[in-house]
Amino acid sequence: MTRYPDVNLYIGGTWRSATEGLPIVNPANEDVVGRLPVAGSGDLDDALDAAAAGFKVWSQTAPKDRAHIIRNAAALMRQRRDEIAYAITVEHGKPFAQAQAEVIRGCEFLEWDAGEAVRTYGRVIPSGPGISYTVHHQPRGPVAAFSPWNFPLSQPARKVAGALAAGCSLILKAAEETPAGAVHLVRAFHDAGLPAGVLNLVFGVPAEISDHLIPDERIRLVAFTGSTAVGRKLTGLAAQYMTPVLMELGGHAPVVVCEDTDIEVAANSSAVRKMRNAGQVCTSPTRFFVHDSVFEEFLGAFVDRVNATIVGDGMAPNVEMGPLANGRRLVALTGLVCDAADKGADVVTGGEVCGGTGYFFQPTVLANCPDDARVMQEEPFGPLAIVNPVRCLDDAIERANSVPFGLAAYAFTNRADYIGRLIDRIEAGNLSINTLEASVPETPFGGVKSSGFGREGGAEGLDNYMVVKNVSQSLSVV
Repeated sequence: MTRYPDVNLYIGGTWRSATEGLPIVNPANEDVVGRLPVAGSGDLDDALDAAAAGFKVWSQTAPKDRAHIIRNAAALMRQRRDEIAYAITVEHGKPFAQAQAEVIRGCEFLEWDAGEAVRTYGRVIPSGPGISYTVHHQPRGPVAAFSPWNFPLSQPARKVAGALAAGCSLILKAAEETPAGAVHLVRAFHDAGLPAGVLNLVFGVPAEISDHLIPDERIRLVAFTGSTAVGRKLTGLAAQYMTPVLMELGGHAPVVVCEDTDIEVAANSSAVRKMRNAGQVCTSPTRFFVHDSVFEEFLGAFVDRVNATIVGDGMAPNVEMGPLANGRRLVALTGLVCDAADKGADVVTGGEVCGGTGYFFQPTVLANCPDDARVMQEEPFGPLAIVNPVRCLDDAIERANSVPFGLAAYAFTNRADYIGRLIDRIEAGNLSINTLEASVPETPFGGVKSSGFGREGGAEGLDNYMVVKNVSQSLSVV
């Protein structure tokens, strides 16, 4: 029978419990489903020692052998898909089908980077007689990786995939509210035969863990996915020790809807994607800028599909949107809606907490939202969309770029001249036209401006985890 797993630390190839524990809560009914171990300073010191020892082994492991273990772990996770998905739905609230898809997406990250492990090519630079210049890419060293709660399996998988494929060891600090995905990920690597110390898993008080790990000279990279505020703090801490960082931070994705597109298709697909994962996605389409001539048509179709969203417990059949992951999001969303309404926005649908138990919030659409409303500058990270009219494409692009974020952006148009202007002028690391898929394993993913720097995925995905070494070699002593 499927059950929620025991959650433990994993250090040096061994599972260990901790005396102190925090409750793990099912957001659909607020039941406590497990206890989270809190790593102490001794656990973190052990993890640092283990990662240092593991790096010595893993960095000298042939890339094809690294790839073999990574693929085996992915195969085990595919076999355990439903067991893992059940745990994700229980701890996070997302519908079971979406949790199943997340498990497969995590496996695809692992499988892609396993292939990249054997393609970290160097190069030979043309030189004169008797001397050679070669460039080598080598694993950077132990990584401190921090993953968020919104995707309990695929987000840690992306960090682990890049680090292990490059030949690095790592200490993974996974999200305290949704730990089971990381536990299943690590369990798959343990069962696949990953050497002890190469992958370590800790939980606890986030600030205490980052303050302990990042200053240690053995940590050679900090990889973080999460809010811009926390990303800035970790970047500042790492900078004190000249430790490089890989930051995938918040977004506030614009959607430009041009007058030449199929309005009903654009509205329906946008509404479905907006409510996926209850809007708790850093690439979630949120700020819709719609040409005046099709504004009312788009808004009507969009609201109709939003209102048709089936909300409920993620384990119930046909549910499209579960609860928010924690009660903090209810407070945040309520505040954003109230502020926007006070400043003149139309609350077209939703806008309130719903249900007597669990962290449920109504699918919400605001229209004609003024630029000084907080929600126009702050990422709502929930099932809330803003639909505003614009005069022309230039107006839409200007307003799309008016926030400090630049992670994902979307557009619907079939005009080649519009597409060219969007590609040239939209400030985002990921631009999707006539599709709402922001990234796939084979494409690089990351942001600009306050949405971070560095890339995960694609041929560029291993770059941050490696150092570039130039070797100059003379045939005689000169």
